[in-house]
Amino acid sequence: MKSSRLVSILLLLQTRGRMTAAQLAEALEVSVRTVYRDVEALGAAGVPLYGDAGHAGGYRLLDGYRTRLTGLTTDEAEALFLAGAPGPAAELGLGPVLAAAQLKVRAALPAELREHVDRISGRFHLDAPGWYADADQTPFLHTVADAVWNNRVLYAMYRRWREPTDVRRRLEPYGLVLKAGRWYVVAGPGPRTFRVDQILELTTADPTSTGAADSVEEFVRPEDFDLAAYWTAHQRDFHDRLYRGEAVVRLAPGVTLARAVPVNGRTESDGWTLMSVPIESVEHAHGEFLRLGTEIEVLAPPELRDRIARTVAQLAERYGNLLTDGGD
Repeated sequence: MKSSRLVSILLLLQTRGRMTAAQLAEALEVSVRTVYRDVEALGAAGVPLYGDAGHAGGYRLLDGYRTRLTGLTTDEAEALFLAGAPGPAAELGLGPVLAAAQLKVRAALPAELREHVDRISGRFHLDAPGWYADADQTPFLHTVADAVWNNRVLYAMYRRWREPTDVRRRLEPYGLVLKAGRWYVVAGPGPRTFRVDQILELTTADPTSTGAADSVEEFVRPEDFDLAAYWTAHQRDFHDRLYRGEAVVRLAPGVTLARAVPVNGRTESDGWTLMSVPIESVEHAHGEFLRLGTEIEVLAPPELRDRIARTVAQLAERYGNLLTDGGD
């Protein structure tokens, strides 16, 4: 709608400063000609908006002009309060800041929208970590977050899974990611991904340097680095490297497996389905498939089927006396 687009132009110029018609068009996903018409409409409505010609030109609002109009819809207000997860904010030391910001936004909302966001707060609570995992201890999280914000180089003693396990790393931290309750720092050069809870020691001074012990080194963050795009690609690459094998299984009616796809696209006469499942390794799949008990039959690869068969035989031998003796 045009009214919504006009509000968006106001907010973009208010938050970003000078913007060209092309930049506004790209942000709003409209044509440059549409931007020209919208700007004229804003000017006719008395908004102090000016356009400067030339290479460094663009549209801008009169210095000091601030609109009190937020343009928030009901859905946008609800999403804003739902996205403000208190747990991660508290871990970063921003709990009070988040609470104060939400209080200010709530106070500025019309009564109807305040009612909606209060309903959101009372009906939804976000808790990222899983049930069966202890919370990671991340004593250096605040230091990492501060370095991310201020473009400061970090020197870390880091524990990785392969030998040598404890290694020293120079990090240029580009951003922090919270995934399933676990914090990761994406850092150059590379960039590469590091678990914050695996940092054993951390300092902003190079431990091998002979210079001042309290010297702080800064780095230049790549202008074209997109944290969200990097993380999406990182996850895709992780899964591609993780699932290096494939198993063919039969599943009982109603049983599902993540990432499994039907082999022939139909259900067999006994109600079971033939599925292809990507697996990390025979060892990992062995443990995962045993959890399903009699509701799965492994057909391939042969080494996985044989390993499960041996485990089942050992279990039968171990517990067989309970069946023959009618154990209680």
